[in-house]
Amino acid sequence: MSRKGPSVSRKRSGGTGPMDAFGSYIEKNKDKDVLARDRSESDSTEDASADEKAQQKYKATLRKSDENGNSRVRAPNEFEHCNPLMQSAVYLAWFILLIMAYFREFLRKSGFEKNKAAVELEKQKHFAPLFNSFEAIYARNCYVRVRDVFERPIGSVPGATVKLVDRITDDHCWTFQFTGTQTEVINVGSYNYLGFAESHGPCARASAKAIDEQGLSVCGSVHEIGHTRKQVELESLVAEFLGVEDAICFSMGFATNSMNAPCLVDKHSLIISDQYNHASLVLGCRLSGASIAVFAHNNMAALEKTIRDAIIYGNPKTCRPYKKILIIVEGIYSMEGSICNLPEIIALKKKYNCYLYLDEAHSIGAMGASGRGVVEYWGCNAKDVDIMMGTFTKSFGAAGGYIGGSAATIAHLRKTSPTGYYSLPMSPPVAQQVIASMSTIMGRDGTHDGELRIERLARNARYFRLRLKQMGFIVYGSDDSPVVPVLIYFPTQCGLWGRELLKKKIGVVVVSYPATAMTESRARICLSAAHTKEMLDYVLDCLDELGDFSRTKFSRRKYLYKNKKIEW
Repeated sequence: MSRKGPSVSRKRSGGTGPMDAFGSYIEKNKDKDVLARDRSESDSTEDASADEKAQQKYKATLRKSDENGNSRVRAPNEFEHCNPLMQSAVYLAWFILLIMAYFREFLRKSGFEKNKAAVELEKQKHFAPLFNSFEAIYARNCYVRVRDVFERPIGSVPGATVKLVDRITDDHCWTFQFTGTQTEVINVGSYNYLGFAESHGPCARASAKAIDEQGLSVCGSVHEIGHTRKQVELESLVAEFLGVEDAICFSMGFATNSMNAPCLVDKHSLIISDQYNHASLVLGCRLSGASIAVFAHNNMAALEKTIRDAIIYGNPKTCRPYKKILIIVEGIYSMEGSICNLPEIIALKKKYNCYLYLDEAHSIGAMGASGRGVVEYWGCNAKDVDIMMGTFTKSFGAAGGYIGGSAATIAHLRKTSPTGYYSLPMSPPVAQQVIASMSTIMGRDGTHDGELRIERLARNARYFRLRLKQMGFIVYGSDDSPVVPVLIYFPTQCGLWGRELLKKKIGVVVVSYPATAMTESRARICLSAAHTKEMLDYVLDCLDELGDFSRTKFSRRKYLYKNKKIEW
């Protein structure tokens, strides 16, 4: 369906605009009041008085009740940055690491040290290299040395606690030997927001029953064999849960983005992507053939400027206007813990006649009074989002993903998505796990279990984050987010934090370059409704002790929380 390029015109004849490529009519100049809402990113360079005023303003500002009847304060995104001297020290640490890496490479090539890495055969040296030489040097000498804090095998369901399979190494993590034992640790590293990763309970029983009734797989692609009855039931339930016309489900969350984004745009389109969007979205954008523009994270001024420039200058490849502009953002950013400014994004989308693709992988189930994601969290209308994407791996204890939207959009994806030709439908027990957990969230099990899980997760997130800030840690993102990045900056701290916390029986994820910026290594903690207050307090005490030992309490805003009473 063809469509004219985006326009900045503020008038349109008639009561309805042209139908867009997503099968809905374009409405403009509505909900202008959303532009007046405060932006959710704080500036770390403000002085003390400005910080205090911002805190007071935040506490005093109550948003009007949304369409769901919720009235609450929404915590802003915070990004307290370290001073330039600290950044210089981190770069120096990287410089020393790389100097040592090249020195060890010299020792290996000279025969002073045995090379335990995989190498190409001598007779194939004239072939094109299989990998980049710098990446190989980095992996062999920086990553491998701390591989014991990554790739940890587990021996149980990753719930509030998880059993790690014990292993030892005597060659600096090149190889591991299993001891035959397991260690149970508090799990703050897995995506299990609502605690549905369970091997018992009603969801587990329903999934086991689905195996007896429908088996494990249809052993064929969607277009060849068709869907299972469970997947058809799940798609109907997802559409109802999201408040959209229709939904389609997929067996893999990563492929939900990477394989379907190319179906929505073409070489005459422009994708405007947040700089911190997930790798699956980045891959999908590249596969689409569309032009790509990246805007600064959650920066509405940068987003608007990018849109305006695209409209003014058009497509430089064809010297014609773009036929479609698609804005792609995430609900919660998994490395930053920040929440997208959805009301302003929707306002810009309407103002400039664009489309919006919202990835709610980390926010669906975890945000909003009834778990319906950032759309509900902000009190927005689901119909203002053209593509609502999410996964079942984080809040539902299952696997796969979904896309929700208008009936025309979903019908288009059913015909054109490569997943219909090259992947299997969802396994019946996996689909049943999602149905059972989603029904629990919606209260259809006759209990208040889903409501209590959502409330407990919100309390855990706010309590844990505020306590960390009170201790003096720099914590990125919003206090409403269950993703808690604790900045440790130095790459050498990753191994220390991972190993020391494991000694205290705490399983945590540490992240460094290239998953983050070189100067922003961090420990990423994922909270769950399954965590008890006693668990959180124990983890906090251990982090407090480790922060003092490793000298990673870098915050200059500790005084703001010094006398604050933090309740769970």
